[in-house]
Amino acid sequence: MPADNSSLYIKLQEGVPSRTGMAKLKKTNLDVSRDNDVMRDISVQLDFTPNALASVLYKQGETVILACCTKQNSLPRWFPRDADRGWIHAEYSLLPGSTDSRFQRERRGAKGRTYEIERLIARSLRGAIDLEALGPVALTIDCDVLNADGGTRCASITAANIALRLAIRRLIASGDSLPQNLRPTQEEKKSGWSAPELDAHQREAHEKAILPHDIAAVSVGLVEGDTYLDLDYILDSNADVDMNVVMTSDGRFIEVQSTGEESTYSRSEFNSLVDLAEAGLKQIHGVQSSTLKGIE
Repeated sequence: MPADNSSLYIKLQEGVPSRTGMAKLKKTNLDVSRDNDVMRDISVQLDFTPNALASVLYKQGETVILACCTKQNSLPRWFPRDADRGWIHAEYSLLPGSTDSRFQRERRGAKGRTYEIERLIARSLRGAIDLEALGPVALTIDCDVLNADGGTRCASITAANIALRLAIRRLIASGDSLPQNLRPTQEEKKSGWSAPELDAHQREAHEKAILPHDIAAVSVGLVEGDTYLDLDYILDSNADVDMNVVMTSDGRFIEVQSTGEESTYSRSEFNSLVDLAEAGLKQIHGVQSSTLKGIE
């Protein structure tokens, strides 16, 4: 694992115009320093935790996520013994100091909201990865919320994708993930088989076969009849409708969660929210791509 990538730092500023106007929230009488269609600033630091196969410290506004990807020693017990496909598992946790009042640790396993978010993250990642191409490898993505200011589930999915792609890249480089025609038979494994070294073109082709497109998520909502992108806590807590959109970088949906909070909404408002989410996701996918460009 290279040591010289740990200080990589990328901010989402390019392509986002400077805003001087302030959007007023009627319910709280608080000012929001962004216009309705402006993302919060994003920064990414790779290999924040060097012991993980891949780790990402991901900041989106004041929401901070640490996403770590680790390789498990074996496939899940319910897999067939001779399985030739992989698995992705995800866990999510709000750390005690991530909220304005201490969040109690869930020592006996995930409950309620936490379990729902864990399933969403894992579903999202498995929705875009080719587990057959990955091969018999089990990966766990841990998403720990260091600071929560809205959109933690969406930020976790975005961060998890970066950690996952970097982990896949490293598994390919180490020979732990190979194209199916280069994988050893049981007899070869017993006779001292060693993994072939792929050239740069083969490694890139195999990575694209496993994870053809990046995955990202963003929240949008209706507040006092206006659509807002990338909800922080103030916006989220005042939203009449909130929506979480998970999408691949080629524009395909994985999941859309949309809820009226003591409110209803029209088809045209639904479409406006989706359109706004797509615009934000294009920016996030750009950050994901530039973050890992040339990184091994």
